Parts: sequence; structure tokens; C-alpha cells
Amino acid sequence: MMPPSLSADLSAVLAQILTNVQELQADYKTLSEKVRIYSVCIIPDSVVDINKKKSTVGEKWGNRIVLTTYPMQSGIDPIPMQWGAADPRVRGPVVVSRSLSTVRKRNAVGAHSGSYGIYHALAVAIDELNLNHKPDFTNTEPPVDIGPFPQWGDPDKIVAMDPFGHLAPWLFKDHIDDGVEIRPTIAITKAHMRLWEIEDEVKKGKLRVDGKVVLNDHGDLSVTKVAVEPVWYLPGVAKRFGIDEGTLRRALFEDTGGSYPELITRPDIKVFLPPIGGLTAYIFGDPANTADPNCRLALRVHDECNGSDVFGSDICTCRPYLLFGISEAVKEAQNGGSGVVIYFRKEGRALGEVTKYLVYNARKRMGDSAAEYFTRTENIAGVKDMRFQALMPDILHFLGIKKIDRMLSMSNMKYDAIVNQGIPIYERVPIPEELIPEDSRVEIDAKIHAGYFTSGKVLTLEELSSVKGRQWEDVDH
Repeated sequence: MMPPSLSADLSAVLAQILTNVQELQADYKTLSEKVRIYSVCIIPDSVVDINKKKSTVGEKWGNRIVLTTYPMQSGIDPIPMQWGAADPRVRGPVVVSRSLSTVRKRNAVGAHSGSYGIYHALAVAIDELNLNHKPDFTNTEPPVDIGPFPQWGDPDKIVAMDPFGHLAPWLFKDHIDDGVEIRPTIAITKAHMRLWEIEDEVKKGKLRVDGKVVLNDHGDLSVTKVAVEPVWYLPGVAKRFGIDEGTLRRALFEDTGGSYPELITRPDIKVFLPPIGGLTAYIFGDPANTADPNCRLALRVHDECNGSDVFGSDICTCRPYLLFGISEAVKEAQNGGSGVVIYFRKEGRALGEVTKYLVYNARKRMGDSAAEYFTRTENIAGVKDMRFQALMPDILHFLGIKKIDRMLSMSNMKYDAIVNQGIPIYERVPIPEELIPEDSRVEIDAKIHAGYFTSGKVLTLEELSSVKGRQWEDVDH
């Protein structure tokens, strides 16, 4: 039995420890409240709460990591995919998710959302997005009907997008009800568009207000928009580029750092959702007119140029040609036809903006001559252009386009790709001279010399050498 004096001392120590613990708890509550108030007042809602308990890796995905799968592997049972079938129930859904309810049913490699897929992964990693979230597609169906068209059932016509992608949640509801994760890869909506150049044309009487396409004196435009994520049918993509499927798979595997091993281990899976940007089609006038051979069609196919399209850089003709294309598309729609502008995310000729700016630097430091325009790009990137337009016509097939009356583009690559897909082009329309910025003469004259369409003069190599852009001192001052 413990002596009374020792027991009293121990009780005093325990009482002091209890007091200290209570004081610490009080201090922690005070500090937590101050942090909470500070967070509410200063830290935006979008900032992650680092104090929130995170779920573990095991809780999210289980403790077993599946690096890859193989054909005929036990438990692997992909939903059948018959690419090019006209009946979507025969064709089957695109299933790419690795969620626990779906991973064994996958018939595609890659991930949804194209280049934005990494942000989805980040949201899951930091517990901002529940891995088991099920999208509610109520009221998200397209507001206008597009298709189906015969091209949807031709495996050679559409190889880089899913023609049923805008209807997937409704066509394949039975699979979704069984727990299979299926998402749309196309979304269609309607909107208004306001651009100061279009408003200026309305004020000058170059565009008329009709209340249908041009809605008011501000030049607001009524437009149908179609957003498309890339979905590649690998045999068709390989055929389009004239290579074998094995070479394509190996190149995709190696150049993505081995990120998609099933490109190698699952030759039975023929569909790949690549981590690249998609496209948006802007349709002026009745969307049904795009597929009507009795209606005239004006088309502008435009590849992204953030510097010019958004921020007005005058080193190229991108924004002026884009706005000219929109204007001409609107006029065609107002005349009872259809106008389509297709915007691809292929920044800097698909070389990226970093490479583009490095090229700009080299051009400006070395005289910026039209004769050396493509050489500067090749020195850095090893290639003039990586847009490779062979896959571009798929969106035209999706829209049911059978011919193009006015092609608002000078690109020989785009022209060849479209015509090679059996779509005739009756007229090619170059950018008007008055819309070409002075500093972009280097670009446009070099492209015309290299084969771009023009109704004007093609400069000789000697004449091309005399076409110069601004120098650094002109830029700086």
C-alpha cells in the first residue's frame, strides 16, 4: 500500500498535469478560432484546408496497385467496342475510368478531359473531389439535334472523336445503372457572342442586324457551340497517317514517359483518350444547314494562338483572320446558309507556347527575315509544324458536312486534309491585305512562299529576304 505522503504528492502532480492539459486545450481552441477567423476573412474559399483530415491512399484506391493489365487476364472483361458501327448499341460506349466499379470493364486507355485530366487527379489527391462522385447529367442534354449522319458509321471517316460522345449518358444508361462510369466527350450548347470587331462592322454597315444571327446594334451573335474532347481509334489514326498501329502505340508510350503501359500490353484495346487539347466548333445559323447540300457553307478552321487571338499580338495574322472568318461565316448564315468556325487547341503549331516564344527571340535577334522564318522554328523544334491536319476533318464529318463553298483559310495542309477525306472545297478565300499587320508580313509571306494559297503574288527567295520584321530596339521603344 502506498504511503499517505507519496499518495498526496502523486495526486498533486496529477492535478498539475491535468491543469496544464486543460490550459493547452484552451490555448488550442483559441488558436484554432483565430485561424478560422483569419481563413474566413483572408483566405479564398478555393484554398485547400490543410488541416482537414485526408483520406489515405488505401482508402481511395486500395492497397494493391495495378500498373497494367493483359488480354484474357482473369477478371478482365472489357465492354465490347465495335468502332464504326452505325448503331451505338452495337458500337458500345467508351469506358476508360479506373474506378473500382469500372476498371475491369475498360475498353479504352487514357483519361477523360484531355489535357485537364491531371487537374482531376490533383482534386482527388487533395480530397477536394470524391473519387466515387457520380455525375448528375439531368438537364445537360444538347439543346439542338446534330446527326446522326452516315459518316458516323464509317470507321475511316471519324477516328479522332466519339461521334456518340454528346449522347453517351443517355444511350448507355443501362451500363451506368450497372455501376460502369461513362462520361460524355462532347457537349453542345447555345450562347451569345460579343466581339468589338463585329460591333464595329455593324456600326459601319458591313454586317446587318437581323435579330436571328446578329441580334442587335452591339453586334451580339447567336451561336451554337460544340466542345469536343479527343478520342482516338488507334487503327484508324495509324491508317490516316500511313503508319502501322504498333509504331503509333510505341511512340505514344515512349513520348508520354511510359504513362500508358496498356498501349503496349493491351493490343485488344483500340481506343485511346490522349492528354491533349480538344476543339470547339462555333455554328452560326441553323445547325441543320451544315449537312444540307442545298445550303452554302463558309468554314474557318483555326488553330489556337493565345498571343494574337486573346491578347492582340501583331506578329502574326491569327486574330485578324479569325475575326474575318467569323464575319464571313455570319454573312453566309444570314443569307440562308451556314457558317462554321472550328477552333483547335494546337498552340504554336502544336509546338507549344514556350517553343513559340523561343522562336520569337531567335527571330528578333537574328534579323527576322521571311526567308529564315521556318528555319528558326526547325532549329529549335526540329520540325516546322506539328499540327498534322490529317485528323482535323473528323469534326466536319461529325457535323455532316459534305462540301465547303467558301474555305476561309490559306493553309495547304488543311486544304489537302479536307479534300483527301472526300469533301470538295469550291472556293478558297485568303485574308484581305488590309487586315495583315505590318509585323506579320514575315509570317504570311513565308507561308505563301512555302505553299499557302494566295490570289496574289508569290515572292521569290530573293524578294523574301527583303521582308523584315521589327527588331528588338523597335519593340523596346
